[in-house]
Amino acid sequence: MLRCCIRYGIGLAGRIGRLPLVTLSLSSSSGITVRPPLSHTHSTSISLSNHSNPSLLDPPVANKVKHELELFGDVRVDNYYWLRDDSRSDPQVLSYLQEENAYTDFLMSGTKDVEDQIYAEIRGRIKENDISAPIRRGPYYYYERTLEGKEYVQYCRRAVSNNGAPPAVDDVMPIGPDAPPEHVILDENIKAEGHAYYCIGAFEASPNNKLIAYAEDTKGDEIYHVYIIDAETGTPVGKPLVGVTSDLEWAGDTALLYVTMDATLRPEKVWLHNLGTEQSNDMCLYHEKDDMFNIELAASESKKFLFVASESKTTRFVFYFDISKPENGLLPLTPRVDGIDTSVSHRGNHFFITRRSEEFFNSEVLACPLDNTSATTILLPHRESVKIQDMQLFTDHLVVYEREKGLPKITIYVLPPVGEPLERLQGGRNVDFIDPVYSVYRSESQFSSSILRFSYSSLRTPRSVYDYDMKTGISVLKKIETVLGGFEALNYVTERQWATAPDGTQIPLSIVYQKNIVKLDGSDPLLLYGYGSYEYCLDPSFVASRLSLLDKGFIYAEAHIRGGGEMGRQWYENGKLLKKKNTFTDFIACAEYLIEKKYCTKEKLCIEGRSAGGLLIGAVLNMRPDLFKAAIAGVPFVDVLTTMLDPTIPLTTSEWEEWGDPRKEEFYFYMKSYSPVDNVKAQNYPAILVTAGLHDPRVMYSEPAKFVAKLRDMKTDYNLLLFKCEQGAGHFSKSGRFEKLRETAFTFAFMMKALDMVPALSSGGN
Repeated sequence: MLRCCIRYGIGLAGRIGRLPLVTLSLSSSSGITVRPPLSHTHSTSISLSNHSNPSLLDPPVANKVKHELELFGDVRVDNYYWLRDDSRSDPQVLSYLQEENAYTDFLMSGTKDVEDQIYAEIRGRIKENDISAPIRRGPYYYYERTLEGKEYVQYCRRAVSNNGAPPAVDDVMPIGPDAPPEHVILDENIKAEGHAYYCIGAFEASPNNKLIAYAEDTKGDEIYHVYIIDAETGTPVGKPLVGVTSDLEWAGDTALLYVTMDATLRPEKVWLHNLGTEQSNDMCLYHEKDDMFNIELAASESKKFLFVASESKTTRFVFYFDISKPENGLLPLTPRVDGIDTSVSHRGNHFFITRRSEEFFNSEVLACPLDNTSATTILLPHRESVKIQDMQLFTDHLVVYEREKGLPKITIYVLPPVGEPLERLQGGRNVDFIDPVYSVYRSESQFSSSILRFSYSSLRTPRSVYDYDMKTGISVLKKIETVLGGFEALNYVTERQWATAPDGTQIPLSIVYQKNIVKLDGSDPLLLYGYGSYEYCLDPSFVASRLSLLDKGFIYAEAHIRGGGEMGRQWYENGKLLKKKNTFTDFIACAEYLIEKKYCTKEKLCIEGRSAGGLLIGAVLNMRPDLFKAAIAGVPFVDVLTTMLDPTIPLTTSEWEEWGDPRKEEFYFYMKSYSPVDNVKAQNYPAILVTAGLHDPRVMYSEPAKFVAKLRDMKTDYNLLLFKCEQGAGHFSKSGRFEKLRETAFTFAFMMKALDMVPALSSGGN
């Protein structure tokens, strides 16, 4: 688990001042005057209901309760430490959060019509009644269906008409009156009734397709119940597994492997559960006691082995579980060696291993016999310019997902017949892609076939699912995301540009705009998005809701800054620990480049980041607040130093290898120098929107709450500062697909308000 980023409509994988008396006039369309408090010396919480004149509204002011934190002779005063309540039940804390929400709603009431219009635009592009690209698993096609007006999906399947025929790229799931009937296995819309939040984190069919195991979260805290049901009748099989992660795998048709967490929500134990038995009788296969490590499960494409990996940010080692011999338990496969990271799969009589080390930082691929795991053969050697990111095995092929010059690649190698010796692979075939910047993701494929399925997208190309015949090189489009409302991809231009960082490093940027609208003379509004942590690759992909910005003349750009993995392992290493500030200065360099090249001006530049990307936004706001007009910090990891000093907070211990351990003096003072909460100053800031989730286990709601409280106390400008804390959600915000669109529309309306792009309302409006 990491502090993970979400872009509009897409969930991904991880954290991530004022004058004594001023009167603030907002945009003329709002008709709202905001008056900050007269004094900060004796501030108290404000009840919004006490205001007899709603046109004069004071922002909420959090109580100051002095709390000193001392280490290495350095004393930090945290006046808002009291905002942390792990139980999420303190009346004073909840009251303050509710007042912030009410204040935000009030100040944005003047843009409600615009928000509703944007929401209608976004929703109007969606084909609400649709299905995903069917995936063939044995005798069934599995897929998800969405229904008009419904927030959640149905999990469905149909029988394969001719199950004896081998898979082919031109296979199509039959529909219509003569086709096998559709069977709805599970309807999330029914399960979600009565819950403010609902998420299924895993949905796994047993090997014989008779049972389904699914993991359910009804709070947003990512602590799951796992239910097993009959795939045909929906009848429960045994009692649910409680207090577990969503990481589970079938170990044959009658058993499951699953993972539980410790008190800090660190995945620490792997269990074997036999159906029909009590959870209390389950066997613990492995307990990882080192709090720097997390447990992860995976199944081989052959479905013959399960793999249990224990990983830190620098080290990963693997055990294997032979499904045909469960009595053997877990057996060691790759050794626990500091700095060595391994991932494993299986084919025939060999394990295939991806191995990264300090010397071979972009990874190599090896193979070893099942009966002699120490006898490895190098299949693909390390290359300094090409990063091996993942691999996927088939009976006759090895697919390698790579990165070169900041772009993803798919390379396919033919393997010798099972039983013959494995030697160094040569002559891989690349899959060609057309856009200058794009994203590619692996999808589930059938191990025994020669058909590779993958997803492709770009900033102007909706998500497209392809089946690729690895023998012939023929690819067939199986599904492309439908975008209603007259969308035409050729109206949009995508570019790759390069900004120069202060140390001379070239930083890639991905850019998209509507060519018939933008002027490229500096007058266009621009949204710059960034992340830059955990080696996560922020590959440019299509998000339909973004069209509501592009079609209003916005330019959208993504900064592929250090700390991410877009340019290889070293790109990540040069943006973490004692080099973390490169992430922030890279982002600033990208912003300055966009201004220099007249994509925008300071007065037109908005920035956004979520989770660890919210740390990025908080840091650059403190460093260069003059450079931006508006900023959105989503569930931001902004109280870095205090959080990383507290091992009782989820993710802290396992992330000392990412951010550093501030119990060591060098890391303490380096971290303090950029931690956003610790660096808020008495200076002007741009308009800022900060969001949080009350039940967020990755970034506690109190971090953004403290950041906002301190900004309110210290900043010297009159610009908008809004805080929106979802009371019934976690890190990934609301769970319903239309609920999420509402949040996107709200964010877009905030940016337009900050840029003074909101049309004036009639006198009868808000």
